Amino acid sequence: MDGIGDVAVGVKRGSDELSMYNSPNTGMSSISDGTSNGSDSKKLRVEEAPPSRVIHIRKLPNEASETEVIALGLPFGKVTNILTLKGKNQAFLEMGTEEAAITMVNYYNTVTPHVRNVPVFIQYSNHKELKTDAGNQRTQAVLQAVSAVQSPGSDVQEILAAASSPVLRIIIDNMFYPVTLDVLQQIFSKFGTVMKIITFTKNNQFQALLQFSDPVNAQQAKLALDGQNIYNSCCTLRIDFSKLVNLNVKYNNDKSRDYTRPELPAGDGQPSIDPSVAAAFSKDSNSLLGKIPGALNPLSAAAAAAAAAGRVALAGQAGSSGVLLVSNLNEEMVTPQSLFTLFGVYGDVQRVKILYNKKDSALIQMSDSNQAQLAMSHLNGQKMYGKIIRVTLSKHQTVALPRDGLDDQGLTKDYANSPLHRFKKPGSKNFQNIFPPSATLHLSNIPQDVTEEDLRLLFSNAGGTVKAFKFFQDRKMALIQMSTVEEAIQALIDLHNYNMGGNQHLRVSFSKSTI
Repeated sequence: MDGIGDVAVGVKRGSDELSMYNSPNTGMSSISDGTSNGSDSKKLRVEEAPPSRVIHIRKLPNEASETEVIALGLPFGKVTNILTLKGKNQAFLEMGTEEAAITMVNYYNTVTPHVRNVPVFIQYSNHKELKTDAGNQRTQAVLQAVSAVQSPGSDVQEILAAASSPVLRIIIDNMFYPVTLDVLQQIFSKFGTVMKIITFTKNNQFQALLQFSDPVNAQQAKLALDGQNIYNSCCTLRIDFSKLVNLNVKYNNDKSRDYTRPELPAGDGQPSIDPSVAAAFSKDSNSLLGKIPGALNPLSAAAAAAAAAGRVALAGQAGSSGVLLVSNLNEEMVTPQSLFTLFGVYGDVQRVKILYNKKDSALIQMSDSNQAQLAMSHLNGQKMYGKIIRVTLSKHQTVALPRDGLDDQGLTKDYANSPLHRFKKPGSKNFQNIFPPSATLHLSNIPQDVTEEDLRLLFSNAGGTVKAFKFFQDRKMALIQMSTVEEAIQALIDLHNYNMGGNQHLRVSFSKSTI
């Protein structure tokens, strides 16, 4: 092994530390304190090692990154080297000074450190330094990158005046769904106590300042969440440390909150949080992104919809319209009514215009930009009448009606006064039941005398195959599962508001459940 003996490491009782090898394949540093050699080093030393600027970290989670390990040391001073032993869930961190290492170990003896919400164990190593191969540029690159957030000459005696502030500045990119103060609290509180949040729009972007009770929590949250998506493929968190160390919150409302002072007033003209929004957040329904790796998972579609219902302004969308451009439609089959019904699942459609010179495209005007965003994110890329449709935001502010007396062959329809709008009532339960297109449909308003056989026949005639069916207890509602999402979309277009007799109209929506 190039003359490097196995190296024993000072460990506390119960350690699962094994001797380490410097393998040319790992790209890792070798370690030497000039004392270990030959077989002596194979004996594990059980006594506690004396203070050293090299810290030994055990029980790391498998997916822990070098950056996350370095973050454990950052608040206490300069980190000068790192060696990770992936297979053994261990790492060695070399601090710039022994004083910094002592402060770090003393602090973590009182406050258990966590990496990715897993407690890890920290102690001094028997090594006095980590020897780094000159070619180990990756480690040096990581150290240089994180040293950007280290403050020069931070006072190692004062942990809280350290590299990171307890306040994070959060910017949300690609904001297709509304993100509220409560959403942020829900996500960030997984890393520690959130004390205060202020939200605002700057440069047409939704931003927030969020204060933890402890800078270490802020550091862990930044490492875990920076670059993550709140919802699938959108609402990306960009996180930095703020120069502020304390936030001054005057009002508790939907823009700012001091969780330590619930007695604060709501402030002039600022509503406190909308009850329908709060109700949706408290519901523990399936998240939009339940099965998507790499996404955060605190949120439900209900919450997104309720936030939209609360008319939370979308960053960068304040002046944007609620008009969508839909293209690649099946021009032989599509009608304004079919578009009204499908897009009406995600908002109240005001007008639909199929373009006269390009009948595979249409403009759809929703009630507002939130609903337009919601419809776009759910319906773009879905199949309608056998074709994959494309949905984008239009530059038009409204959809124009044809001039009086002009016949446009029924291609433009005004639905402003339609009785079929699902979201007319503020805080309606429908806001909590908005889900992506799925093969399973939720049926409601079913007349008492209608049987399972009747409904199976009705949905089969819509051109699909019914795979499963289940009545709810009161038989006024049911779930019906088609064989594909495309069949379910078709059935919803054809049968939502279908007259079941006795002036009872069937209501159809997408379900989050399966049968």
